[in-house]
Amino acid sequence: MSSNYADKLTHPVFKVVAKHATEHGLDAYVIGGFVRDLIMEKPSKDIDILVLGDGPQLAEDVAKILRVKKVSVFKNFGTAHFRYKDLDVEFVGARKESYTKESRKPTTEQGTLQDDQNRRDFTINTLALKLNGPSFGELVDPFGGVKDIEKGIIRTPLEPEITFSDDPLRMLRAIRFATRFNFQIERSCLEAMKKHASRLEIISQERITEEVNKIILTDTPSRGFKLLNSTDLLKQFFPEMIALHGIETINGKAHKDNFYHTLEVLDNLAMNSDSLWLRWAAILHDIAKPPTKRFDPIAGWTFHGHEELGAKMVPRIFSRLRLPLDFKMKYVQKLVRLHLRPISLVKGSVTDSAIRRLLNEAGNDIEDLMLLCNADITSKNEFKVKRYKKNFELVSEKLKLVEEKDRIRNFQPPVSGELIMKTFQIGPCSEIGTIKSHIKEAILEGTIENSFDEAVAEMLRLGKELGLTAAFNPSLEK
Repeated sequence: MSSNYADKLTHPVFKVVAKHATEHGLDAYVIGGFVRDLIMEKPSKDIDILVLGDGPQLAEDVAKILRVKKVSVFKNFGTAHFRYKDLDVEFVGARKESYTKESRKPTTEQGTLQDDQNRRDFTINTLALKLNGPSFGELVDPFGGVKDIEKGIIRTPLEPEITFSDDPLRMLRAIRFATRFNFQIERSCLEAMKKHASRLEIISQERITEEVNKIILTDTPSRGFKLLNSTDLLKQFFPEMIALHGIETINGKAHKDNFYHTLEVLDNLAMNSDSLWLRWAAILHDIAKPPTKRFDPIAGWTFHGHEELGAKMVPRIFSRLRLPLDFKMKYVQKLVRLHLRPISLVKGSVTDSAIRRLLNEAGNDIEDLMLLCNADITSKNEFKVKRYKKNFELVSEKLKLVEEKDRIRNFQPPVSGELIMKTFQIGPCSEIGTIKSHIKEAILEGTIENSFDEAVAEMLRLGKELGLTAAFNPSLEK
């Protein structure tokens, strides 16, 4: 592989940095992820410029030449950043670091290019290309990062025990890169990760979850979770998922390993959706199986009510993992609670009433729920999977037909509480709730259509049964 990449550094940022650095006698390099992705022929929108000198000053000078108006300078860290068109460009002075046992935040001092490469997490991220002088584009690769890319290996530039103990977040980053690029983590690194797994305690949950979310968003997230599990990192922050692991057998009857089943569902879903929150619903859909597990001599293993208990567990898990407690959490909670409903329809008879109820509860999330449930059809029995998939298609078609006919999704009963009070000249009372609930049930059961006229007729009939007298013609409200 070539040791000079001048022909690849065609972006105006590099030309301006090269010219300015050369004129002012500065050594400057593009380093890290951009170089890694350049060599792997992957797109990258982040450029890190390393300068042996004043990084922020170079940033301001380059920004002025490029006519960039806003430069963010972080003097405490010796860094500066600006956006140029579609790129994020960061400038930093070369530095060396030293750590204390209690924190991943190092003390830094000015250093050399070698010092800066030594402090980086993995060999594939130590790669640098020179940006000034006659050696423009020349590769500086002291740790064999290019060979590691060719071999598909994640390896630390220094001793892994030092690298991971200094900054334990690097253990999660190792798994993220291995999952993203389908690389192997070097054995000594895996051993060091397992040894120092408990060091995650010095990392904020927000940073841990940020890395986990990036793992979840990869093409095959199961690889990341298997590595998190085998290195003992997962149990440091997600004990509920660890509890899914394992198979128990009584009287020759065994249940599936719900940890690996969950990962299979997650991978199935990842093939059809890149939604982070739908993928979280896949991770949590069976999270309550361990506490609901029971053995029945006739039925075998059961997990009755795991969908309801799982939905109740979602807010607690989201809160601890510092995931958002807003509509995203509610969305995941809803899908966990409803995830068995389409499956039960696949197994049993598909009535219009059952379809209406599912549409009403799922609302605009019905398509995502169906994606989750389709991904949940896993079995080693191919015939069984094919049968379920075929039945699932029938349920999907039935959903479309009922939706078109009855307009049930997110519906509210066609008559309001105000109209009921006006019709019968009554104030707030229990009869209003009774009438509204009855009309909603009648529509869901299909005994009346989801229309204003039929709902009003039912309201008048039920009002009469309750001893109420109509004093107003509701059709005038139409």
